[in-house]
Amino acid sequence: MTKLVKQRTRTASRRERSGIPQRLEHLLQKAHQLPPLRTAVVQPVDPVSLRGAIEAARAGLIIPTLIGPEHRLRSAARSAHLDLTGYRVTPTEHSHGAAARAVELARRGEVDAIMKGALHTDELMHYVVDPENGLRTERRVSHVFVIDLLRYPRLLFITDAAVNIYPSLEDKRDITQNAIDLAHAVGVRRPRVAILSAVELVTARIRSTLDAAALCKMADRGQITGGVLDGPLAFDNAVSRRAAATKSIVSPVAGRADIIVVPDIEAGNMLAKQLEYLAGARLAGIVLGARVPIMLTSRADDARTRLASCALASLLVSRRTAPT
Repeated sequence: MTKLVKQRTRTASRRERSGIPQRLEHLLQKAHQLPPLRTAVVQPVDPVSLRGAIEAARAGLIIPTLIGPEHRLRSAARSAHLDLTGYRVTPTEHSHGAAARAVELARRGEVDAIMKGALHTDELMHYVVDPENGLRTERRVSHVFVIDLLRYPRLLFITDAAVNIYPSLEDKRDITQNAIDLAHAVGVRRPRVAILSAVELVTARIRSTLDAAALCKMADRGQITGGVLDGPLAFDNAVSRRAAATKSIVSPVAGRADIIVVPDIEAGNMLAKQLEYLAGARLAGIVLGARVPIMLTSRADDARTRLASCALASLLVSRRTAPT
C-alpha cells in the first residue's frame, strides 16, 4: 500500500469515527481511478482557490492550466507556500481575459473542464454562454449541488441554486435532464426526481405546482428521460417517508428523492446553504449543459469541497467519453 493510499485510509477512518458523511469520499475514490482532467483554472489569484487547484493536481484529479495575471498568481503562491514549478501558467491582464481564455481553450479541445477561481460567477458565465464564442450546446446551462448528509441515506442533488434565476418551464426541462445525467455519471441508475413547491396539490395560484405537473407529463412523453419524476412535492414529503405517509401521498419518489428540482435560484440557494451550515452537510457543485463541465466552487469552499467537485467533473467526462 502506497503512502498516499495509507494516508487516505487513515483520513477516511477518522471521518467515520467523527460522524462526518462519507459518500463524497466514495466519489473521490472512483475518480482517482480515472485519468486526470486537463482543466483551465480561471483566476486562481488567492491562496484558497490556488491551493485547491494544486491539491487537485497533486491528488491526480486534474492537470491544471493556471490562467490569470501572472504577478497575482505568483503572489498567491508565495502566500500559500506553493511551488508552481511544472504547472502551466497562461498569463492574462485581468479576470475577464482569464475567463475568455479558458473558454477559448475549451472550444479548441485543449482542456476537458473549467474550474472557477477568485472571480464572480456571472463574470465567468458571461463568456461560457456567449452565443458566438461560448460553450453552449442545445441544453440550457445549469448548476447542481451534490450534497452529503449524515441523516439522509443517499446523496442529494439540488438544482438549480446558482445559475438560472427564475427558470421557465423549458429551462426546467433542461435543468432536470442535466441533473439526471449527472446522477447517472455518479452511479445512480434511475434517480428519483422530486419537483419542489410549497404544497403537494396543483394550483393555478402557485406557478411552481403547474411547472411540476407539466414536467411530470413531459417525462411521461419522453421529453425527459432516465429518471422517475413526481411533483409538486413539498420538501418534507420529498425526503421523509413519514411526512409523505402522514399526507397520504402515494409516490415512487416521495420520501426518498435523489434529485430536488427547486422553483428558482432563491429557494435552491437558501436550501443548499441551510443544509451546509445548519445540518453539517458537505457540498460539491458543478455546472452542466456546456461543452465541458464547469467546477463552480464558492470562494468560501475549502480544498476538500473543491476536490469533490473535481471528482464530479471527472466522472461526468468519463461517462461522456465511454464507448457505447
